[in-house]
Amino acid sequence: MASSIQDFHDDPRNDHIRIWINGALKPRAEATVSVFDSGFVLGDGVWEGLRVVQGHPCFLAAHLDRLYEGAKAIAMEIGLSRAELTDALYATLAANGMFDGVHIRLMVSRGVKRTPYQDPRVTVGPATVVILPEFKTPKPETVQAGLKLFTVHVRRGFPDVQDPKLNSHSKLNCITACIQATEAGADEALMLDPHGFVATCNSTHFFIVRKGEVWTSSGDYCLGGITRANVIQVCREAGIPVHEKNFSLSQVYGADEAFCTGTFAGVVPVSGVDGRAFDGALPGPMVQRLRALYQQQVQRDVAAQEALRNGVRT
Repeated sequence: MASSIQDFHDDPRNDHIRIWINGALKPRAEATVSVFDSGFVLGDGVWEGLRVVQGHPCFLAAHLDRLYEGAKAIAMEIGLSRAELTDALYATLAANGMFDGVHIRLMVSRGVKRTPYQDPRVTVGPATVVILPEFKTPKPETVQAGLKLFTVHVRRGFPDVQDPKLNSHSKLNCITACIQATEAGADEALMLDPHGFVATCNSTHFFIVRKGEVWTSSGDYCLGGITRANVIQVCREAGIPVHEKNFSLSQVYGADEAFCTGTFAGVVPVSGVDGRAFDGALPGPMVQRLRALYQQQVQRDVAAQEALRNGVRT
């Protein structure tokens, strides 16, 4: 049975979480936004997913860079400084007694509208900011067994239609891709760019391994993934040849290994694409090596944030 990389085992503690909405911590059952909210009416907003390790949201600076850049690109004021938003994230974790094994969905919409119409000028209030933390880790069995991918007809489009660099609430392109992959019995959709080259997956980034080299797409038609960038960085630091380039499905089918990256699950092997399985046991040797290097990078970031927070408090 197919399963999403975002799947997790239910944790009863999530029934009692408190969710930060515009400065107020609300019990889960009371954490609501208006039906006139821009995010609900139009998908007008930006968001980030954050994984918490040892009390710290991993790679927070990079995530906030992307969030604020996205908000600026759509002419939306978040209404909080980076420092204020950072404090709100830590306050939410503290209020929920959360330290590890946590995933945060940080969402910002343009705010409440006086009528359900797309023009931003009919927005009547400040941005809606939501911090939704959950006790959530990827299923170990999915991470071990790997993902089955299916190449869908839904393409990653040109930036003048909807820029794939924007991490917007408007995810219908990815959702339709996900539906097609699910109906085909796969775990995740592999999406091509308008020229027929491999671009990305519907919720993760895609890599292949060929003769000791790591390949990923040019990046022109995919979100600027934080984990994607981190894996590229650790490859370069370790002397592993890594290339951002155009490549075809034929080159995917002939690869030695494949894997996906994402904030939630990190580095996850791919067991096959379009019914074509990769040889060897999972995870393969390159995936094992990159997982270890990535975990070291996570620990360095956690240590740096710990030092920064201690410095702020003193």
